[in-house]
Amino acid sequence: MAPRGETKERILQAALESFGTVGYDGTSLDDLAAGLGIRKQTILYHFVAKRNLLNAVVDHNTVYLTEALEQVLSSKASDADRIEALVRSVFRVALEQPLLLGLLREVSRPGSPAAPRLRNMMVPLMDRAVAWMEAEMAAGRMRRTDAQLVLLSAYSTVVGLATEIEILRAAGIERALRPVALRRRELLRFLRASLIPAK
Repeated sequence: MAPRGETKERILQAALESFGTVGYDGTSLDDLAAGLGIRKQTILYHFVAKRNLLNAVVDHNTVYLTEALEQVLSSKASDADRIEALVRSVFRVALEQPLLLGLLREVSRPGSPAAPRLRNMMVPLMDRAVAWMEAEMAAGRMRRTDAQLVLLSAYSTVVGLATEIEILRAAGIERALRPVALRRRELLRFLRASLIPAK
């Protein structure tokens, strides 16, 4: 029998894969348990309910994204460098944790039971990013624009990548690096055009 911590970690990993690919409604605790070779009661012992399991998966996995964003927001790099670092950090997380994109897509949809939890985790970072951008705009180092709209557009681009990669995998194309690189270039181009003043 696997140690308790190891079983919990296996459940979290299997749940991430399920929530990120078939969604919350499509995830069955019975199927998760069968796939892991454990009883459904073992999952419920650790997480009590499916919603608690989803919340635990969100907490466990979005730490990669929040740490990447925190690192960039705390840096003293120039505006253009910081914007580029932000995009590269998020896309690096997407490549290293591809299932995280599917999870973000699932919990970002309206009515998702974990949407409030994700919002509570991301809003402070979003507020800091907006405040930084608005200060840079006031100082003339960034173009005047709606900072929140720019950030939401960037977030949508990254989360939308999950659907694109899923379609490629369904078509039998496992390597999805090309679309990731293309979307990263497009997002950088959009952010530079939106935010970096013409010289």
